[in-house]
Amino acid sequence: MAKQTDVIIVGGGVIGSSIAYHLLNDGFTGKISIFEKDKLYEFSSTPRSAGGIRQLFTTSINIQIGRFGLQHYKTFPEDMKINGERAEIDFKQRGYLFLAKDKNMKQLIRQCHLQKKFGVPSVLLKQEELTSIIPELNIGDLQGGLYCSEDGYLDPYSVMQGYAKKAKELGASYIYDEVVSIKYDRQGIKGVKTNSGEIVESPVLINCAGPWAPYLSEQIGLPLPIVPLKRQIIQFDIADPLQKKLPLTVDPTGVYFRHEGNSLISGFSEAVKPGIDFRWKRSFFMEQLWPVLANRIRNFERAKVLHGWAGMYSYNTIDQNAIIGEHPLLKGYYLACGFSGHGMQQAPAVGKGLSEKIQTGGYQSIDLSPLRFERFAEKELIIEGAVV
Repeated sequence: MAKQTDVIIVGGGVIGSSIAYHLLNDGFTGKISIFEKDKLYEFSSTPRSAGGIRQLFTTSINIQIGRFGLQHYKTFPEDMKINGERAEIDFKQRGYLFLAKDKNMKQLIRQCHLQKKFGVPSVLLKQEELTSIIPELNIGDLQGGLYCSEDGYLDPYSVMQGYAKKAKELGASYIYDEVVSIKYDRQGIKGVKTNSGEIVESPVLINCAGPWAPYLSEQIGLPLPIVPLKRQIIQFDIADPLQKKLPLTVDPTGVYFRHEGNSLISGFSEAVKPGIDFRWKRSFFMEQLWPVLANRIRNFERAKVLHGWAGMYSYNTIDQNAIIGEHPLLKGYYLACGFSGHGMQQAPAVGKGLSEKIQTGGYQSIDLSPLRFERFAEKELIIEGAVV
């Protein structure tokens, strides 16, 4: 006999757990079942991310989402407290810094003006001002930069666990089994079948399966413009420590770097073929990261690789932005996927937004409708110019 639930969430990472938390915290009284196939989150995108939290985006919707997320993460430890124990996430508000040269500076000027309209305290820095943030920075080929001191980085795994533990305390059920197919008819969503053969019925399903989201959707004839792309992160140490702890800094080449404790991490959106691949290579650091790093900061010339890992971007091939909301062709089928590397920082706004949408039929906190699936057919794309 099939089990019954009111909401099925496929994927128990930061997006799915945020949605579950916000639904219950906002007063949803039904039963929520989260299906997660990877109980240890060994291959989840969340703990493999760089953990950046920023408001420095180029589109109105992403700036608003980023600002909402920042405010949420500032109070996260207290908000997710259980039995008096705070959910610490090691949020370091050391800033975000985009470096610029040539035509990039004009782009940053436009971004800054838009960001300020939404209350973001971003500032444009002249070439000589950059060394006030990073004294060792090689500024010879730079024109300036865009900086926001409110932004920073945190521990992604702790955020995910904080949401999941709080959602469980509020009544959500986590089922560590893989959803292999979606059940539906002309009236809408009916439920799912799991790898263990269990049938669970529900009128609402939210696809938060990250890199696996398109595979699940294709099975019901609703393809998504999402592919999994490998992104490597390398942790390294240097012989001569820097004078200050770094903001998350993005070089004009796209190489980013920040502190991770007393060591550092760096990454870059390399050109790779779509597919699930969790291998990382030291050669990635030596060939693509180190030449850029050593040129930008002399201290990076003497670097020692400590560790590395790879995670998956759920890459939206059309406009590199999330797909949020109910699918227009199937009642009860909601999407929260295609984040293209921004899932961690956008999880608070997406969780809150979908909670409002499911419970009231509309958005109140932030209008997420620009990220609807229909935008592709309607030619109303959201082109984000600051994808790292």
